[in-house]
Amino acid sequence: MNLKTMTRAALVAAASLSLAACGINSVPAAEEEAKAKWADVEAQFQRRANLIPNLAEVAKGAAENERGILTEVTEARARATSVTVSADDLGDEAKMAELAQAQGQLSQGLGRLLASFEAYPTIQSNQNFLALQSQLEGTENRISVAIRDYNEAVRKYNTTIRTFPDTIGANIIHGAEPLVPYSSVTEGAEEAPELDLTANS
Repeated sequence: MNLKTMTRAALVAAASLSLAACGINSVPAAEEEAKAKWADVEAQFQRRANLIPNLAEVAKGAAENERGILTEVTEARARATSVTVSADDLGDEAKMAELAQAQGQLSQGLGRLLASFEAYPTIQSNQNFLALQSQLEGTENRISVAIRDYNEAVRKYNTTIRTFPDTIGANIIHGAEPLVPYSSVTEGAEEAPELDLTANS
């Protein structure tokens, strides 16, 4: 190996290292990680949406004053499943807010429905209801974990595209834009649902 070949190899290695340090690989990797985490969130939202019709079937024999809540949950499910955010929309704050609002309304309605059913021993003794209730509670936990993981991936991506030296590759080569974290603020979520059981007395 002559000096010219060794110099060329050293320059190629140095260029590769400097490019790697400028976000050439780290920016797309961080973006793909965030998109993969978003797919996990969507899968859990879909799992919950799939469980609701089964819950509705089991709950059809419920008292009359729960029918309104059941209708509300069914309508909230329809709204939540009609609002979609693709991986390309993760930087659109308005779309993310619309999705968060629809999913938040569904969560709130499900919470009210499950809380109201606690008052009915006949429903509680129904094994199908208990199994569905357990699955829904597990799904709510999975949604929380998936959202937390997505938001952490977004934080890492947004930090990557804003810090030196990755910001060079992010802005010049990739034209990277920040992603929007998922933020679900459900109105009144801090208060326990109130039950009106006077219709049965």
